[in-house]
Amino acid sequence: MKIILLREKGSSRALRISRQTAFVAAVTLSLGVLLAGAWIFEQLSTDVVDADTVAAWGERLSEQQGEVNRIKAEADAQSLAVGRQLAQMQARLLRMEALGARVTEVADLDEGEFSFAEPAPQGGPGINRQAALEWPDLQTSLDDLSSGLKARETELEILESMLRDRDYRQAQQVAGRPVTWGWMSSAFGKRVDPFSGKMAWHAGVDFAGKDGSDVVAVASGVVTHAGKRSGYGLMVEVNHGGGYVTRYGHHASLLVDLGDVVKQGQPIGTMGSSGRSTGPHVHFEVLKDGRHVDPARYVARRR
Repeated sequence: MKIILLREKGSSRALRISRQTAFVAAVTLSLGVLLAGAWIFEQLSTDVVDADTVAAWGERLSEQQGEVNRIKAEADAQSLAVGRQLAQMQARLLRMEALGARVTEVADLDEGEFSFAEPAPQGGPGINRQAALEWPDLQTSLDDLSSGLKARETELEILESMLRDRDYRQAQQVAGRPVTWGWMSSAFGKRVDPFSGKMAWHAGVDFAGKDGSDVVAVASGVVTHAGKRSGYGLMVEVNHGGGYVTRYGHHASLLVDLGDVVKQGQPIGTMGSSGRSTGPHVHFEVLKDGRHVDPARYVARRR
């Protein structure tokens, strides 16, 4: 083999290389390339996919799987918490509806004026619509709603108690007539006694009516006497509290017993003529702090 070397000044020089030398050089070069490639492959294999790298990848995957499991567990726990919270709020809403219905009844609102059974009318144009709430905002809103429901439930209970207390006090007030049918046949004060013909004191008022018709309590209270008493015949006495006591005499029969709790307007006996009486009527007395007062002022009151 002949190799010609050219110089800058234009001169040249020829080198002669034997075939054996060229072959050895080619083999040496090929071996060098192969060795370099093997070394590079070994380095790459050692740096990228060795056992430590595989172990590191496995550990990282395990950490990520643990993080996914933790997030899933938190989501499940939050879902259960929201479910319980919604169930509690639903129970409070049902209780508030029942309380509201009772309050509406006690407050004596006109039919259809207000109803807790129907959703509150709402409306308006949809302006500035916002995206769905994020989880933290949703949880905060649920907490606020739950607290608001609890507060409103407490307020409704207090309102119901106040209204019922008001009605109870009103029911205790002596007012109205002690009969469902009849007329006043004798007033309170001095009068001519129907038996002796002399002037005598009449401690109550008389209501004449149909024999056997109902005699009713003019206020709520407790029966402190139910039976015979001299001059009254069959008599019922009711203590209404606040120093007020009412008496109803001359019954044909009694509908209550000693110790019974009666409501305003409740029948307590039937009109008759037992005791010192000239005919079917009810002798009605009102006592305030143990002293007789004119029942007429209470009869004239509206219930």
